[in-house]
Amino acid sequence: MPSIAILGSGNGSNAQALIDAVEAGTLEATIACIISDVQNARILERAKKHHIPAHYIDCAPSPHALRDQAEAAVLQLMEHYHIDYIILAGFMRIVKTDLLNRFPKKIINIHPSLLPAFPGLDAGRQAFESNASETGCTVHYVDAGMDTGDIILQKKISIDATDTLESLMQKMHIAEHIAYPEALNLLFNLEINR
Repeated sequence: MPSIAILGSGNGSNAQALIDAVEAGTLEATIACIISDVQNARILERAKKHHIPAHYIDCAPSPHALRDQAEAAVLQLMEHYHIDYIILAGFMRIVKTDLLNRFPKKIINIHPSLLPAFPGLDAGRQAFESNASETGCTVHYVDAGMDTGDIILQKKISIDATDTLESLMQKMHIAEHIAYPEALNLLFNLEINR
């Protein structure tokens, strides 16, 4: 059974979906730890509530990337917990080369658009304002680019004429909470059958 670490920066609703899937037996994995770059992030509270080791990593002064010291701390935790996969769930930092090299095709992200459309920040707003008829979420491998890694799975949602940005984002969260466990199961089953 794969050992995973979840990295997140905020509320942790995708992390909660993964926790729920593991606890329900629908995702065969062990969540070994949850790590955040935000000291009071709700994702850490969720970890503690489910008796999952929770860790805060100080990334200051860099506003967007894992600085060397923070990346070293993450790598140390990965070794300590014998992590097989790193799962990004709202982690708002750019993963650097050393971590990517140590975990090739083992760092997974979920993005709120049908990549390659709308990479980067505010993807939901970009889709909403584009007058597109559909959007969705993408589970993908993390590489050195911004949301450019190989796609594992996508879930489509319609953008209805009555949707507001808020209602669209609610639909997006529902799709993400279904897609992430589904994609990880696909990935882990492929790994087992190799």
